[in-house]
Amino acid sequence: MSEPLQLVFLNFSKDSYIIVEGKRNADRFFIIRSGKVRLSKEVKIVEEEQGDVLGPGDFFGVVSTMSGHSHIETAVARTDVTLISVHRDQFPQLIQGNAPVAMKIILQFSKRMRYLDDELTRLTLKNSAAGEDPSHIYHVAEYYAKNNKFDQAFCVYQKYIKCCPKGENVQNAVERLKKIAPYIKTPPKEYKSGEMSRTYPKDAIVFCEGESGDELFIIQKGSVKIIKITEDNEILLAVLKSGDIFGEMALLESKPRAAGAVAYEDCQLMAVNRENFQQMIKTQPQLIARLTTLLSERLWLIYRQLANTQITNPLGRMYDILQIHLDKKKVDVDSVTNYSFDFGLKELVNMVGFSQGEGTLVGKKLMENKTFQIINDKIFVKDLKEIPRQLTYFRKMQQLERTRALSK
Repeated sequence: MSEPLQLVFLNFSKDSYIIVEGKRNADRFFIIRSGKVRLSKEVKIVEEEQGDVLGPGDFFGVVSTMSGHSHIETAVARTDVTLISVHRDQFPQLIQGNAPVAMKIILQFSKRMRYLDDELTRLTLKNSAAGEDPSHIYHVAEYYAKNNKFDQAFCVYQKYIKCCPKGENVQNAVERLKKIAPYIKTPPKEYKSGEMSRTYPKDAIVFCEGESGDELFIIQKGSVKIIKITEDNEILLAVLKSGDIFGEMALLESKPRAAGAVAYEDCQLMAVNRENFQQMIKTQPQLIARLTTLLSERLWLIYRQLANTQITNPLGRMYDILQIHLDKKKVDVDSVTNYSFDFGLKELVNMVGFSQGEGTLVGKKLMENKTFQIINDKIFVKDLKEIPRQLTYFRKMQQLERTRALSK
């Protein structure tokens, strides 16, 4: 039998700093028992910041604590406050007997992440189609057909007809299905809701952006890539591996998929629908803790990517994206001399959201720094400390520009 949860109560007087943005090694978050706390961030997002004053029952610091990264916000006591301090390791124990707390955290995270992801997409993929519009499914199918990926096209045309039976391109989709049917090597397998164990061969579509869904997936074997199709290009957002969870936002918020999921290799997945999920919250706190950690990691990354959009110098933005990748992987630049990134210059340009022309010019400037090389189509850095060194320089230059602008 596990020991009872031992909670720590902390008191802070008015105007005291509780957590500071950028401070590393966050290992605990806070639940407000009494009083009010004000949150602030370096990167302001107006719609989100309207709710930056928290009261009893609210929590803060969860993103940094559960992701194991530095704090993404500063918290100051607006009044005298009493807080409940929860260590990262106590989270499963906390939610085991309090399912509403777990759901409040998960639903708030899901809502914040969808909004922030939309903001990031708007800023970095300015001409992208509305991924959550079901009619976009047809354009995804057209992309696969144009690239002779007939198995994927066949599957997505079927999804379009199912999601938009009265859509303007339904007849075109039906005709396309007949035309490419002879070239199908592996017909898509349909699973019924409630079938938890599922297998997908390499390149099979798990779901596509714009499709409705009420299931999240846990990878038991293999890997899955998360993508967006925009302007006839496939943008790789992430590659997930065994133990990772994806598709949770559609389940939690009953909204269309914001991105697509494709088997990166043969994989085995567990599908969890709403009914099963509610039961898991009560009986499997470790799984819910894992989902909270996953959402925290994604939120932390989105905040960092949004901060990147505020850097005015294009080359500075490239250095910052490289630093974000190092922070995400928790690479210690003080102990690692050189490093090979798992992406090349083209992928770096896509991450920043530059046009092809602008990206080519900025990429050339980056490679003028002799510390960088391209080896096997991957970016290699001979002296890893060069990245934070350059980033510090660009941040100082931007701060000087802001100071001059304010003085005028």
